[in-house]
Amino acid sequence: MTPPENATRRSVRAQAGAAGGSTSRAGRNLPVAIGTGVALGVVAAGSLILHPVAFLAVVCVAAIVAVWEMRQALSEGGLFAPFVPVAVGAVSLLVAGYLRGAEAMVFAATLTVLAIIIWRVADGLTGALRDIGAGALVLLYPCFLIGFAALMLSEPDGRWRIFVFILITVFSDIGGYAVGVLFGKHPMAPRLSPKKSWEGMAGSVATCALVGGVAVPLCLDSGQWWQGALLGALIAPVATIGDLIESSLKRNLGIKDMSNILPGHGGLMDRLDSLVLVVPLAWFALRLIAPY
Repeated sequence: MTPPENATRRSVRAQAGAAGGSTSRAGRNLPVAIGTGVALGVVAAGSLILHPVAFLAVVCVAAIVAVWEMRQALSEGGLFAPFVPVAVGAVSLLVAGYLRGAEAMVFAATLTVLAIIIWRVADGLTGALRDIGAGALVLLYPCFLIGFAALMLSEPDGRWRIFVFILITVFSDIGGYAVGVLFGKHPMAPRLSPKKSWEGMAGSVATCALVGGVAVPLCLDSGQWWQGALLGALIAPVATIGDLIESSLKRNLGIKDMSNILPGHGGLMDRLDSLVLVVPLAWFALRLIAPY
């Protein structure tokens, strides 16, 4: 897609939002975005309540969609990650992590890199190194990082750990958005995400610390309120960095959203960006807070 086409598409979206009269300061249709977010939350919570394997299945589907979105996005920059080996590898490392732990997950990821190389070289050598690199990137971000959710889920109280991790991370966005809209005056990274402010960042930290301080002792037997508050204060900036990383990637590729499959949000990766970067931190920190 050429830059003029990107500009045209952004203009059309902006005009559509203005016509609807319900767009937020972030440029989204807020009621639609909230509805979509609630629906995603219901799916995640419902599968988590039903059975850990049901939640793992949801994560596997999300990983496949994320691979597709990342591949589509990278193709805008002339990078063509092999879809089949990366998608199969993503599911394999998730299942391996859940069933056999971290070593099995790393082994599955290593085999996937080999599969990417063989798959792409079999299609010809022209541009192979570039596309293999793109495939390895997608395997790492987001697939391997998502794998830490499978490791967390496999623990005895894994469902509660997942709940705590998602709850705190989601409230990072909520707190940052609310405080940023009301009080935001000092942009944090104007070239990457003009709407993000230092005031919003402070709101994220405070909100996450509060939610973590309540959720950790309630959901984890050995968790203390101060440990949850500290975890929340750590998660907030990491979640923000995850959002900025994807903003940087999209800006470099000249796209606004990873896709348009989620009304009011864009792509699934536009919603997973914070969660993907936070999950390794949450997995490690919760093992320290509540060893099993």
